[in-house]
Amino acid sequence: MTSPQIIVTAAGAVAIVWVLWYFLVSRGTATLARAGAQGLQEVRVIVKGGYTPDTIVVQAGKPVRLQFYRDETADCSERVVFERFGIDQQLPAFQTTAIEFTPEQPGEYPFRCGMNMLKGLLVVEPEGERRAASSPHKFHDGKHE
Repeated sequence: MTSPQIIVTAAGAVAIVWVLWYFLVSRGTATLARAGAQGLQEVRVIVKGGYTPDTIVVQAGKPVRLQFYRDETADCSERVVFERFGIDQQLPAFQTTAIEFTPEQPGEYPFRCGMNMLKGLLVVEPEGERRAASSPHKFHDGKHE
């Protein structure tokens, strides 16, 4: 095996390990909604190469306002879809789009872009309770406020 073949093989192995780590092991960021007026739970989400945070924690039975700021023009990020809540909203580039709804049932609800490439998770906790996530990914530990 020549030196260039060894270098290419090693680079390929490193790339494979990184992809596996990124998609199977790495943990995303979680954000607890902050309380606003009349019990409204608010979270600002930046859309740029993904959703930041990629996990949003709210409480059941209280209205939620997610403010998506799309900081890019990539086709993939032009929509956000919360299938369980019947939401399929266009996100104009370099603008904030507010999405409001009230999750009634605790659980974990995925959300995604229109092309199903960018993904996030909405964790709905029982009303009045902060607990560890039921997800095996342990996106949050219930200690953030």
